Amino acid sequence: MPAAPLCCVPKVNISAQGRLLCRESWGQEQLDAQAGNLYREAARVFRAQKPVIAAVQGAAIGGGLGLACSADHRVTCREARFSANFSRLAFHQGFGLSETLPRLIGPTQASLLLLTGRRVPGDDAHAMGLADELVPQADVRERAMALAQEIAASAPLAVRAIRATLRDGLADAVIAATEHELNQQSQLRLTEDFQEGVKAMAERRAPHFEGR
Repeated sequence: MPAAPLCCVPKVNISAQGRLLCRESWGQEQLDAQAGNLYREAARVFRAQKPVIAAVQGAAIGGGLGLACSADHRVTCREARFSANFSRLAFHQGFGLSETLPRLIGPTQASLLLLTGRRVPGDDAHAMGLADELVPQADVRERAMALAQEIAASAPLAVRAIRATLRDGLADAVIAATEHELNQQSQLRLTEDFQEGVKAMAERRAPHFEGR
C-alpha cells in the first residue's frame, strides 16, 4: 500500500499521487498489519491541530477514502474515484468512516455508498459534498496547496480555535468508531463470504456470496 505523502505547508496537505491514494490489500496478514497502521494513522490525523487538505487525483478506495474523509477539505478532479467498497468484499468499513462519511454527505448517502460499494467519479463526489472543489486533474495538487495558503493567510490562533469548535468531539467519536469497526472486521474476516470476496477481487469477477 503506497503511503500518502504529507506536504508540510503552513497547513498540512495530504496528496494522492499516481493511481491510488490508499487501497486495501486483502490478504490475512496484510489486513491485520494494515488495520493497525490505519487506525494509528487515524488517531494521529484526527488529533492534529492544523487544518488538513486532501488532494485526490486518482482512486480513494477503502482505507484511502477514510484517509480522505479525515481531512478538513478535499480537492479533486473528474478522473478521481471514491469508493467504500467494503461490502463488495464481505467486509466492514474502517478508519472511522462510520463517523466521518455521514458527517460529510449525510446518513442516507453514506448508507448508499457503504451498502452498495459503488465507485463515485470525482464530479459526482463533488456534487454530493464529498469533495469541496473540482478542478482539472493536472491542477489538483496546486489548487490544494493554494487552498492551504489561503487558510494560512488567516489569523492562526483564530483558525485553530474555529477548527477546534467545528471538530469538537470528532476525534473521540472516530476513535470509538474505529474500535467498533475493528471488532466487526475481525468477525467478518472469519466468514466464507469474506474469502469469496477476496478471491473474486483477485480474479476480477463478481463475487457470489452465500451469507455464511
